Amino acid sequence: MFAVLGLGTGAVYAALALGLVLEHRVSGVVNFAHGAMAAYVTYAFVELRATGDLVLPVVGLPGRFHLLDRPPFWLCLVVALALAAVLGLVVHALVFRPLRNAPALARVVASVGLLVALQAIVVLRFEVSRPVAPILPNRPITLMGAVVPLDRLLLALAVVAVTVVLWAVYRFTTFGLASRAMADDPATTALLGQRTGRLASVNWVIASVLAGAGGILVAPLTGLNPGTYTLLVVPALAAALVGRLSSFGITTAAALALGAAQSDLIELQDTFRWLPSVGLREGLPLVVIIVAMAVAGRAVPERAEPVERRLPAAPRPRRVAVPATVGVVVAAGALFVLGAELRLGLITSLIGAVVCLSLVLLTGWVGQISLAQMAFAGVAGFALSKLGQGAGIPFPLAPLLAAALAGLAGLVLALPALRVRGVNLAVVTVAAAVAVEELVFRNPGLTGGFGGTAVPTPSFFGVDLGIDQGGDYPSPVFGLLALAALTALALGLVAVRRGGGGRRLLAVRANERGAAAAGVDVAATKLAAFAASAFVAGCAGALLGYSQGQLSFSSFGVFVSLSYLAVAYVGGIGSVSGAMVGGALVGGGVVFTWLEQLAGWGRYQAVITGLALVVIAVLRPDGLVRARSGSGR
Repeated sequence: MFAVLGLGTGAVYAALALGLVLEHRVSGVVNFAHGAMAAYVTYAFVELRATGDLVLPVVGLPGRFHLLDRPPFWLCLVVALALAAVLGLVVHALVFRPLRNAPALARVVASVGLLVALQAIVVLRFEVSRPVAPILPNRPITLMGAVVPLDRLLLALAVVAVTVVLWAVYRFTTFGLASRAMADDPATTALLGQRTGRLASVNWVIASVLAGAGGILVAPLTGLNPGTYTLLVVPALAAALVGRLSSFGITTAAALALGAAQSDLIELQDTFRWLPSVGLREGLPLVVIIVAMAVAGRAVPERAEPVERRLPAAPRPRRVAVPATVGVVVAAGALFVLGAELRLGLITSLIGAVVCLSLVLLTGWVGQISLAQMAFAGVAGFALSKLGQGAGIPFPLAPLLAAALAGLAGLVLALPALRVRGVNLAVVTVAAAVAVEELVFRNPGLTGGFGGTAVPTPSFFGVDLGIDQGGDYPSPVFGLLALAALTALALGLVAVRRGGGGRRLLAVRANERGAAAAGVDVAATKLAAFAASAFVAGCAGALLGYSQGQLSFSSFGVFVSLSYLAVAYVGGIGSVSGAMVGGALVGGGVVFTWLEQLAGWGRYQAVITGLALVVIAVLRPDGLVRARSGSGR
């Protein structure tokens, strides 16, 4: 019975996974924003059905148009799917078509930026919690001796029918054959007279419509939640990887099996009490992805087209002493001069810059795309609570031990990096971030669940380094602690980049085989980079715990990780100074706190940084800080 109940969820995974297959076939893109696109279309459909208003994905501009007082269901569905088609067309034309010859990192961060922006737009433009009326008939029926709602079965049958149609179209029609040829060799397909741009646009439209239709049909079953919808891309990716991002039939079968298996886990949790009570279902896609990687090696196939491999510049820093001294003096003075809210924003930016440094080391210098940095920060943050509150280990030993535990977690996640890299590693890390959030951070026994867990106030030689006397904001003294930690870590990375370690990191990023031929131990370099990057992120997690005094899983969710990748890339992911710019741009940081006080723009932080990430990935791959050799960065 439980397996049959999971067919409805599996059908939605399949609809999204089929779209991912189509997008990758024609553009070589793993679109992490696919679930966010489905979320927007679904919310637009529900809003149109409830109020008669068509809501466009714009913020700060008129984007709500009243169509009818009581629009019929069929009209709402047609308008929503038309909106999905336009969204797919625009996303391809403005984002991924310009990036068709870009390196994998640019395409990954562009899709992450689109995800961040679309999810923020949904939160800003719609009433997030809203009941959804049934769409398909849901009367109970008896199937294989079990009583199940009819709508689950209808969803599964519908997605199987769509799969058969796609298989026939792409096997027997001129359009389908040309699309398949384009996936294998775009240049030759163009020479044969096919308009590859038009082929890609049509495939993106089909993919977006499939995502929107799947999201709309499953809404009555799961309810509306932008975070849940956006992260549906993870199990969809698992199914698509089983199908090697090419086979419609295998992808659909894997998606239905995954949904059924997740549903069966509910029964297993009731039977075997020793199993985790939360997060087990959400962790299953990670297992599927890792198995697919282990079996296939490079689960995301490479495109046949020639690709420009230019990566963000990462020059050797020069003349660091003067700008570092000026920056430290200005920041230290600002901690004592600024008002409480701006001081909190500055401290948030200092901690955010530490997270960005961890991304500079791992992604900017080694080319390993990690979407799980805040998972490492969370490991350190919650470990700090246990070490300080439970074991009574004092400052500064407790945060160092907590960061070291995060470094060990980084070593564990580094193991897949020994076999895969690029987009494949990005898929693994985002799935790992979801699994850690659900299995660990939401476990009440480990982290306090929704209530969170307390972090003891740090003190050093009798000096209180925690909350200000007002009781609501970190003190200027704690700000000095965060500034000292950031300065020490930044100078440490500068030393690494200037020495032989930095040359080895960049050699691995440029060409792993060439680096190995030159005597570089590629495996050891990757492991060390992951551990060091996780340690730096763990330092940020410890600082975050001290600044808040109370930690919850929301501080370290996967969307927070994605937001940090966005600001790190916007600032300049190849340079230490770019991390400083990225820290200034984090949510709740000094820039957006000031913008909120000045013009009320702080709530648009996620939209602005997401769209900025897309624009910069397309137009300025080095970020706002364009690093040049000898520039002092």
